[in-house]
Amino acid sequence: MPQVTVTIAGRQYRMACGEGEEVHIEGLAGMLDGRIGELRQAFGEIGDMRLHVMAALTIADELSEARNGIGRLEAEIAALKSAVGAGDERMGEVEAQVVAAVVAAAERIERIAKSLNPAPVTG
Repeated sequence: MPQVTVTIAGRQYRMACGEGEEVHIEGLAGMLDGRIGELRQAFGEIGDMRLHVMAALTIADELSEARNGIGRLEAEIAALKSAVGAGDERMGEVEAQVVAAVVAAAERIERIAKSLNPAPVTG
């Protein structure tokens, strides 16, 4: 199993990961390290464990917000799909009504044309 060494808050950690995930793990560690650095600048030296917990909580909060946003977007997509389906159904009904109206108009035109131009009598 591949391993990668990451540095978080000045400490190195050897991590096992899946094949091809090394760069991704390094990126995640860099994101956590960056967040810890931001918090250290904002709050000063308040203890490594406290900074790590605060960083983890802010990242977890962002993840929660992203999941909520995804849920809202999925609901909106479902509603839009439903609206499109209803629109398609309504379009089919309208098309059927138009076809019926055209057929009725064609039949009426034929009747009028026959009444204006009767068939010649043979005999």
